[in-house]
Parts: sequence; C-alpha cells; structure tokens
Amino acid sequence: MTSWNYTLVTYFQFLPFSSIPEVQASLFCLVLFMYLSTLVGNFLIIMITMVDATFCSPMYFFLKNLSFLEIGYTTSTIPKMLVNFLTKRKGISFLGCATQMYMFTLFGITECCLLAAMAYDRYVAICHPLHYTTMMSWDKCFLLAVVSWLTGFLVALGQTTFIFTLPYCGPNKINHFFCDLPPLLKLACVDTYNNEITIYIVAVLFIMAPFLFIAVSYVKILHTIFQMPSAGDKRKTFSTCSSHLVVVTLFYGSGIVTYLRPKASYSSSRNKLLSLFYTLMSPMMNPLIYSLRNKEISVAVREKLSLDIPIAAHFVCEKSKL
Repeated sequence: MTSWNYTLVTYFQFLPFSSIPEVQASLFCLVLFMYLSTLVGNFLIIMITMVDATFCSPMYFFLKNLSFLEIGYTTSTIPKMLVNFLTKRKGISFLGCATQMYMFTLFGITECCLLAAMAYDRYVAICHPLHYTTMMSWDKCFLLAVVSWLTGFLVALGQTTFIFTLPYCGPNKINHFFCDLPPLLKLACVDTYNNEITIYIVAVLFIMAPFLFIAVSYVKILHTIFQMPSAGDKRKTFSTCSSHLVVVTLFYGSGIVTYLRPKASYSSSRNKLLSLFYTLMSPMMNPLIYSLRNKEISVAVREKLSLDIPIAAHFVCEKSKL
C-alpha cells in the first residue's frame, strides 16, 4: 500500500443481527415501530413548542433544537438499517458510509453541546432567577445553539476525513448496523493505534467536557435547591430540570460505555446492542420524558391532539418573551 489515500474497498457489508429470518423480521418490525414513534414524538414536540406562545422561552427553544437533533440522529442510521433487514446484500457504498458517519457524528456531537447549553439554562433559571432574562437573552440562546451546531460540524468533518483517508484493502465486513468508528478502524490496513488515541482525545474533549460541565451545573443546582426552606418549593424547582437530567443520563450513559471504555473490553455484539439503545431508544424516550415530567407540555399535547391546530400560528418567539 503505497498511497495513504488509496483504497481498494468501494463497498462495506454489514453483518446481520441474526441469520434466522424470523428474528430478522421481528427486529424489522420492532425497529420500524420505534423509529416511527421517535419521528412522531419529536415532531409533536417541535410542533407544540412552535405553535403555542406559552413555550416562547429559552428552555423550549433548546428543546426544539434537541428534538430536531433526535430526528436527524436516528434518520442518519435507522432507514438504512431497515432496508438492510429486507435485502440480501446488507451493505453501503464507501461514499455512503462516509456520509452516514459524518451525519451521525454531526448530530451526536451537537447534541452533547446542546445538552450542556440546556444545563446552563437550568442553572441560570434556578441559581440566578433575578438575572435570568438578561443572562439568557435571545442573542445568548442563539449563540449557544450556533456554537453547538458549529462544533458538531467541525468535529464531524475532522473525524470523517480522518477515518476515510485510511487505506482499506479488505476485508469489508462491518459487525455493526451502521458506519461507526470502532468497527471501521478494525478494517483499516494499517496500524491504527495513533488514530485510536486521537479519537479518544476527541471523545474526551467533546463528549466528556460537556458532561463535566453538566455535572458541575447540577451540583450547583442541587445545592441551591437544598437551601430552599419549603419542601414544596424544592419539588417544584427540581421538576423543572428533572426531564433534562433523565435525558442526559440516558444519552451519556450509553455513549460513555460505548466510546470511552478500554479497548480490551470491546465486544462487537455487545456494542451493537448498546448502539441500538443510544441511537433509537434514547431519542424515542425523550419526547415521552418531557411530556410526562413537564406539566405544561403534557397539557398542551392533550389539547392539541383533541383540537385542530390552527394553521395561522406564531412560529417565531418574540425577543421580549425570552
């Protein structure tokens, strides 16, 4: 192999979850149901928070972004997975694999940063309530969202370029259901130790750093809540951030176990199941978590489902309402 950019592999093949047709058919139905539930739930959150002026606040501005991310996050991998369930040639082109990895990384890293921005919003709302309107202005919210998306864009571009300039000369079978970093590195025709170290550093910077920021924010939030004299005030205040805390736990719990555990403990089969959890289960659960644990959204969802949603609605929150 004389050229670093040269590759003989033009097509990657995914290994199936099972060789039993009945199991494949059952998995197809289950994954399709979960994917459609994810789309419906997150589209409903976006629609509700856009057409109802009650939700013109920074928290719901970030929630709309989060729901959009969840839709993109699952759509980057699940439709191809569903197609592969029904076809004998369960694979993807080299360019398609690179595109899938880019989109998956873009939405994943952006979500890490956005969850940190949402934690900051809850920190300001609870620990500095008198300065909330000034500290969380429309310009500040927009800037946090743009920084989150820009970070995801740059990291995804760098990671994808880094992986797909490696030489791949065979084999081309990926023991996964989408083009993820660990299984692709195993197929490269060179020693990938330095690549693995670089990827690990990127994971620490852009996955663990936002997580640590979230953890510090919640330490301060909990400290403020415990100082409140009334038990009722404590419960009411904590309920405003409990949904976000549950979402963070689901998302980061599976992500850290998948990408930051030692290589010696890596298992392709176990990693496929973990990946299925954080690529599908977590995005599907998020609308349910916010609907069940947020009284305002729960009431709005019931109202909108029972009444016709007016076509002429306010789709943009006025700055003064932030």
